[in-house]
Amino acid sequence: MLDSAKKIWFYCISLFFVAANAILLYNERYELLGFPVLALLVYLAVFKLDIVYYLVIFLVPLSINLDDLDIDLGVGIALPTEPLIVGMMLIFILKLFFDGTFDKDVLRHPITKLIILHIVWIAITTITSSDSVVSVKFLLSRVWFVSVFFFIASQVLKSNETQRRTVWLYILGFIPVLVYTFQQHAIRGFDQASANWVMNPFFNDHTSYGACLAMVLPFLLWQSFSPRIEGVKRLIVWVVLLIFVTALILSYTRAAWVSLVGALGVFIVLRLKIKTWVVLTGILATGIFLLTTMDSILMDLESNKQDSSSNLTEHVESISNVSSDASNLERINRWKSAVEMFQDKPVFGFGPGTYAFEYAPYQRSKDKTIISTNAGDGGNAHSEYLGPLSEQGVLGSLLMILIIISVIITGVRVYKSSLSMESRMIGLSVFLGLITYYLHGILNNFLDTDKASALFWGFSVILLVLDVQRKKLNESNPV
Repeated sequence: MLDSAKKIWFYCISLFFVAANAILLYNERYELLGFPVLALLVYLAVFKLDIVYYLVIFLVPLSINLDDLDIDLGVGIALPTEPLIVGMMLIFILKLFFDGTFDKDVLRHPITKLIILHIVWIAITTITSSDSVVSVKFLLSRVWFVSVFFFIASQVLKSNETQRRTVWLYILGFIPVLVYTFQQHAIRGFDQASANWVMNPFFNDHTSYGACLAMVLPFLLWQSFSPRIEGVKRLIVWVVLLIFVTALILSYTRAAWVSLVGALGVFIVLRLKIKTWVVLTGILATGIFLLTTMDSILMDLESNKQDSSSNLTEHVESISNVSSDASNLERINRWKSAVEMFQDKPVFGFGPGTYAFEYAPYQRSKDKTIISTNAGDGGNAHSEYLGPLSEQGVLGSLLMILIIISVIITGVRVYKSSLSMESRMIGLSVFLGLITYYLHGILNNFLDTDKASALFWGFSVILLVLDVQRKKLNESNPV
């Protein structure tokens, strides 16, 4: 009888929908056309949240921010991903409210605790913000990105298979963007000037595009040599790797190139099993050397007049040009402005997301460049560390740094663990991907976008899950 009742309700609702939609279409009204898709997404979000998560991951590289299309809705939003992300977050919160259960091992992990403190502090500095509307928008976007790409992901990415699938879905979603970018770039002769914007409308500029390319390259390199992949599959992986390497080169993103060199250095340290104290001593010695020779280093840097160029060799040389390269000089201008802002409001900062609206008065005339704006409307602080410092005070920047340190410690621990080779290699590949972003974060900041957040928080939670598995393995097999 129960099954019969369900069938009756199904047919009644279906007939009602068909009739209502027919009437609307007859009157040239189309409001109900998308209802079946919406109903399916709601059903999946309630009963198959992992499927919606995978769908979002695939769509993230393909999402388009309406701000980049000059469509003003009063709030910047990426379609189609952010509505899905917000819906997932709300359903996730409702499930927590009614079920009252969540993986306690995830909640107890230091990374999770620091992320929760990070969100709480953003909420506190939103209250004291110089522009509460901007800060509330920033807080909400950070909450829904962390909710989906970290907390929901922690429940989905429990196995090596789901972890690999997630990264591959992001990569597969990225490929159409690369094809489009190549096509637009080829029309313009693959020159350096057009490389700054040919990935629009999917990425707003080449720096965020290059950062995301660099983050997935370690995973692709591992997959290209993985013994699990053979025959035609290996050939396909090599083709995909070649496409991504080519895309990174043609992006002319110097920070992404440097970040990969840094990741290679970390890989060498791990592979050669160099002791932690040796690494720390080396970092300390390098720091002392740089401080004691700063004057001569600055003189050498100022003598470099090579600007950005379509010639790859010249473009690499321009990385250290702090005398005439407008991009490098503008970053220094933004960093100095961020430090000045911090000195004015060291505890709470100006408020999350407010840098772009507050830094104008802090620009010194001698630091301004040809791309500086008197209105101070040229974007953010170009740093994942100085941005929070100016917007959320010293604790905001410190929490971001502590999250990164905690993830690094976790990544090294996973690599050195007794987990399976597959788990350790997944951990290593996403760890090196994160290293590229940590280094890139010195020069740029993209965590206000879904494209970078999906990888940043997703890779972090993969390492957390693997670390939880490592701990359980050690507890079940004590030495």
